[in-house]
Amino acid sequence: MTVEREVKLAVPPSFHMPDIDGAINGFVASSQDDRRINTTYWDTADLGIARWGCQLRHRTGEGRGGLWTVKLPAEIDGEALLREEREFEGGPAKPPSAAVDLLRAYIRGAELRPVAKLQTLRRRVALRDGHGVAAGEVVDDEVSVLDGRRVAGRFREVEVELDPTVDEAVATSIVARLREAGAGASSSTPKHVHALGPQAAKAPELVVPELDEDPSIEEVLRGALTSSAIRLLRHDAGVRIGEDPEAVHQARVATRRLRSDLRTYRDLLDADWAAPLREDLGRLADALGRVRDADVLWERLRSHSAGLPEADAAVAKRLRTRLERTRQEARVALLAELRSTRYGQLLDRVVAGVQQPAVLDEARRPARATMAEVMDGPWRHLRAAFDALDADSANEELHAARIRAKRARYAAESTIPVFGKAARRFAEAAADVQEILGEHQDAVVADAWLRAAAPGAGSRTSFVSGELAAIERTRADAARAAWPAAWKQLSRKRMRFWT
Repeated sequence: MTVEREVKLAVPPSFHMPDIDGAINGFVASSQDDRRINTTYWDTADLGIARWGCQLRHRTGEGRGGLWTVKLPAEIDGEALLREEREFEGGPAKPPSAAVDLLRAYIRGAELRPVAKLQTLRRRVALRDGHGVAAGEVVDDEVSVLDGRRVAGRFREVEVELDPTVDEAVATSIVARLREAGAGASSSTPKHVHALGPQAAKAPELVVPELDEDPSIEEVLRGALTSSAIRLLRHDAGVRIGEDPEAVHQARVATRRLRSDLRTYRDLLDADWAAPLREDLGRLADALGRVRDADVLWERLRSHSAGLPEADAAVAKRLRTRLERTRQEARVALLAELRSTRYGQLLDRVVAGVQQPAVLDEARRPARATMAEVMDGPWRHLRAAFDALDADSANEELHAARIRAKRARYAAESTIPVFGKAARRFAEAAADVQEILGEHQDAVVADAWLRAAAPGAGSRTSFVSGELAAIERTRADAARAAWPAAWKQLSRKRMRFWT
């Protein structure tokens, strides 16, 4: 996986590349041999990959039989686009399964086919820093869109492609030099979208709806479900790649939010539709959760080990190695789930369901006048859970109260389009309670794991396990002492915005 940072500029046919050398202090620019690039883009019939901001392409003349590239959705950073990409060797007849796997959330069961063929004459200027290290390049691309052997269209663009570690000021200076020479505005439109036209530029199948001043409960719910579904799809590739624990975390949050919203609004939903969907999302959440829990525990052990004596830290590293084996087993199971037919069918149901949730007639009432009943249930359960707590409550009771706080938070966040800042304040206060009790639960789990790891592990390992367990107990005690104040803030009467 590499990260690409580029600025695209439209240029007229008469554009002449200026001398880039000397545009930036400390960098040397040198012209390279021209290249002719033949590229075939693959997509679904409705161009779903392009509409989600991704790419699947094959280029000849690179690697054995050519090179396949997957580009994931870009982030905009000023004029630059930042996007992750991964390359796979292979012939042009069929995309490698590993490449398709990264786009499975957008493709699901749809058939892939070639949708655009481009031939590009690329003129390149390479950039190196003062140490001779490659820093990127400026390319002048003349692109021909092919329809069989016929040229169906032409366009031209200049791209400034720099290593992500290069200072942003370098790109700014180069872009300024190009504009002095006649280059136009920056553009985020990829070549194949330019070639494919309006259909490829359409919005993806899921877009968070803009609500008017008086939305219905159905519209509010659809907005909340759509936001979570998009989060799940966007982090699917990151979960499969497995290089960033945050991807698993975000996918897990997405499934939990979907389940929570389906639960919060269950009295307004067709139970035959919502209940099975919640159950299947729960299976996915469990698979994600086993990996995420191992990630959290591993990071806690790493962080706390940093404060130990060097010899003890070395022993703690062996404990983390044991945990890594557990995580790998959980990850293998998760990937099997993601590559199953069942998961693809679940995503289809999620996408279709958030586009048109199976609501009862009551859900079509104005949200502002009737949303109170949506919050009543989560608040009643939350208050009951915390009213039953005291200084000596069991760890399991604190964990259950945390779950109630999380559900109330998610319910409040779904109503922000209706109640605005008041709902946001409640959600933030609930998040504070959730975070404190989450720290307590993580410390309790870590303590239990370390206690289980100690017996039969040797005296040195048992000693270090005890050191780390003592740290976790201290953290748990601190969280136990802190939650009442956070709950007091959340339970104030003025926080109950829906009344």
